[in-house]
Amino acid sequence: MQKRANAVTFKGEGKTLVGPQIKPGDKAPDFKCLSGLAPVTLADTPAKARLFSVVPSLDTPVCSTQTKRFDDGLAALGDSVACYTVSLDLPFAQKRFCSAEGVKSMQTLSDVHNHIFGTGYGVLLEGLPLALLARSVFVVDKTGTVTYVEYVPEVTNEPNYAAALEALKAVA
Repeated sequence: MQKRANAVTFKGEGKTLVGPQIKPGDKAPDFKCLSGLAPVTLADTPAKARLFSVVPSLDTPVCSTQTKRFDDGLAALGDSVACYTVSLDLPFAQKRFCSAEGVKSMQTLSDVHNHIFGTGYGVLLEGLPLALLARSVFVVDKTGTVTYVEYVPEVTNEPNYAAALEALKAVA
């Protein structure tokens, strides 16, 4: 498995990401995550513009903000897009978070079972006492091609919401 040393920082400390660095133009890697207790693969997502917002844990302030900001920004796009928050949180915790915070547009995907999303998209953080995914955003068009990628350089910082939403609108 490919490893990228010092690809991001976490609280200022360089961290290794496991998996390839995805770039615009790449075919979106397949994955198998959980939505509730149901397995979901890339092929199970609708063939339309998709946004994958990757967060370390919904139970942290920045991840919560990221999910809610994207949820708010997606309201105008309606059914023309499909949007997902991906984390290693258990599906039960993801559901509880979305219910408590009124998140409606973002669906949650849990990579807790086998980290296939994390290693496929190159966002699995190595060297922490607990497995986490690095904060990142991927936009995939209806053909399954990645059109936008942001690996947030400092995991504790927020992504560029405007750039990600513009990229999503461009392929919607």
